[in-house]
Amino acid sequence: MLKPTIISISMATVMAGAAISPALGVIARAFPEASSTMIKMLLTAPAITIIPFTFLTSYLTTKLSKRTVVIIGLGVYLIGGVGPQFMPTIELLILFRLVLGAGVGILMPLSESLIYDYFTGKERVKMMGYNSAFSNFGGIITMLIAGWLATFSWQQPFNVYLLGLLIFVLVFFYLPPGEITQPPQHERNLKIPLAVYGYSIAMGAIILAYYAVATNMALYLEQTNLGGSALAGMIISFAAIGGMMTSLFLVQVMAVLKDYLIPVMLSAMAIPFLVLSFTNSVPVVMISVCFIGFAQGSLFPVLTMKALNSVKLHQTDKTIAVATAFIFSGQFISPLVLDTISKIANQTAIRFQFAVLSVSILIAVVIISICTHQALAKNREANKCPSSSSSLR
Repeated sequence: MLKPTIISISMATVMAGAAISPALGVIARAFPEASSTMIKMLLTAPAITIIPFTFLTSYLTTKLSKRTVVIIGLGVYLIGGVGPQFMPTIELLILFRLVLGAGVGILMPLSESLIYDYFTGKERVKMMGYNSAFSNFGGIITMLIAGWLATFSWQQPFNVYLLGLLIFVLVFFYLPPGEITQPPQHERNLKIPLAVYGYSIAMGAIILAYYAVATNMALYLEQTNLGGSALAGMIISFAAIGGMMTSLFLVQVMAVLKDYLIPVMLSAMAIPFLVLSFTNSVPVVMISVCFIGFAQGSLFPVLTMKALNSVKLHQTDKTIAVATAFIFSGQFISPLVLDTISKIANQTAIRFQFAVLSVSILIAVVIISICTHQALAKNREANKCPSSSSSLR
């Protein structure tokens, strides 16, 4: 039961913001005085407290066992997740969403560092893939349930966070207590390598684009007269389906694409955003969103592993905290950045935002592809030189 227990922790973190995204339309109608940006912040507000609490987790694991820290995090998570449905104002809703973020911030670093604690080699890669896959599966289930619950009232979708109780039971009975993390004396002052920050910035930029689907889909469907909140929940779940598909086959995808995995997957994200900017077909929207999830599902595990492989074992919690800080910064600023661009361009249509994302990602693809090609060429030259000199000798 160790594998499903660790995976379930990650399922809790993916439910943090996007779970209630199908209900944004009905919540907006329940609070007509709130601006559209404030309504969107119900999804992104947890990011504000997630960031500092991820760093708190890296400290707590030096004082408490990881199992104890997970249990504390789940308690905070349940209060912040279920509580908003009892609040009478949009400000109090956002306050409880901040509490939810604190719980997620405690849980998120542990959801991946526990994999590094208990698994090695190909089993570790598989677990990272399964972790992402079943996180997306949890996202599918919760968003479908939230979309259905939104048809009853704006309060009901917050009950999806009660799934945290099941995760609590699994952790309580099946996660080993483990040891308190203490770095070796000679490694205590080691700094996080700069490469970690590079991978983290990349993940933050990817989530900024990816989260445009969750924050905008309900409004996108209303603007284009394609459907309401229930359909939004179904469509957003296709991003999770795409992520689940690629994550289950992460090892095979890495073997086929090798050094070009990142530019190829970024292209698989850019083209669907371009399609969303002009299509009027619900099936095409579903397929496009699925491809966006497909790309994100590959990019995050690969970038996370690259970051973790560049540090010592005792630095994994802090490394994931750094990555999480950039990821949720990207999530939080996603609607702010895209809405600001729309205002500057005097374009209110969500289609315009999707077009901007497509062009931006394609520019990144070109730059990364050139850099990758040059790096591979240099490596080939470096490998040729020793062999040439040895043959001369």
